[in-house]
Amino acid sequence: MKRIGVLTSGGDSPGMNAAIRAVVRKAIYHEVEVYGVSYGYAGLIEGDIKKMELGSVGDIIHRGGTILYTARCEEFKTEEGQKKAIAQLEKFGIEGLVVIGGDGSYRGAQKLTEHGFPTIGVPGTIDNDIPGTDFTIGFDTALNTVIDAIDKIRDTATSHERTYVIEVMGRHAGDLALWSGLADGAETIVIPEADYDFDAIISRLKRGQDRGKKHSIIVVAEGVGSGFEFGRSIQEATKMETRVTVLGHIQRGGSPTGFDRVLASRLGAKAVDLLLDGKAGVTVGIQRNELVYHDINEALSRPHTIDQEMYKLSQELSI
Repeated sequence: MKRIGVLTSGGDSPGMNAAIRAVVRKAIYHEVEVYGVSYGYAGLIEGDIKKMELGSVGDIIHRGGTILYTARCEEFKTEEGQKKAIAQLEKFGIEGLVVIGGDGSYRGAQKLTEHGFPTIGVPGTIDNDIPGTDFTIGFDTALNTVIDAIDKIRDTATSHERTYVIEVMGRHAGDLALWSGLADGAETIVIPEADYDFDAIISRLKRGQDRGKKHSIIVVAEGVGSGFEFGRSIQEATKMETRVTVLGHIQRGGSPTGFDRVLASRLGAKAVDLLLDGKAGVTVGIQRNELVYHDINEALSRPHTIDQEMYKLSQELSI
C-alpha cells in the first residue's frame, strides 16, 4: 500500500488533530503518501481531497477540533453515495482509508468495507461510547472541562445555598455524567444505563437539608432527558431553590489533555500499521493500556455498557 487517506467525521473531539498528525507522520515514515479528506464523508463524495506533507500537521497536536473539518452527510447513507465516495478514492489512487470519529463514522467505514474498500476506524468522540476500547479520543479532555465547570458552579451553589442540576453531553451514554459526578462529589448522578428512583433522589436531598446541608449538585446525562425539566420537578417536590446549567458544546472544545494527545498518537499510528499489514474493516482501541483491534461488525454489534461498580460507588459515597 503506497497511498492512504484520512478523514474526520461526526462530532469533533479534542485530540482528533493529534490522531491526524500521527496518521500522516507514521505513513510518511514508512514512505507512504497521505491524502486528507476535508468535511468527512461529504468531502469524500465531492472529492475535497488534498495531499498532506509533514508540514501539513505541524503545530496541531495541541489544538482542539479538527483541521480536516467535519460534516454530516445524508447522501453517504445511500449506496449511490457510497459508490461515489469510492470512485473518488480510486480517482486519487488511495488504497486505504483511516476514519476518525464516533458511532456514525464507524457505520460509514463499515459500508466502505462491505464494498471492498480497506478501512480502519479510530475512536474519536467525547461520549466514550464506542465498544472495543476503554477510552475514546476526547473523552478525558471533555471530562476535565466538565469537572472544571462543576467546580465553579459549586462555588456559587454554596454562596446562594441552592440545588444545581447540571446537564452534560454524552448522547445515549452516561460516561461523562458518571465520571464527572464521581470526581466532583455530586449528590446524585442520573444516567441512561441505570434506572433511577425520583422519590429516592428527593428523600436524599431532604435528608441533606435536615442535617444542615446548604447546597446540592445533581449531574444529569443528556440521554436521560431535559435538565430543565428535571430541575423543575425537583424544585416542585422539595421547594428548594433550584438552578439548571446545560454545559453544551463547551465540552467539545479546548486543547486536548496529555492523555488524549498520547492516546490519539498511539491509535492513529496503530491504524497505519494495520493498513500496511493488510488489515481492513477493523477498529483500533485501547484496553488495559494495550492497543487492540476488533472487526468493525463485531464492534458495532456490541451494546455500550457502563461501569456498574463505579455507579454503585457514586451512590455509596453520596449518602
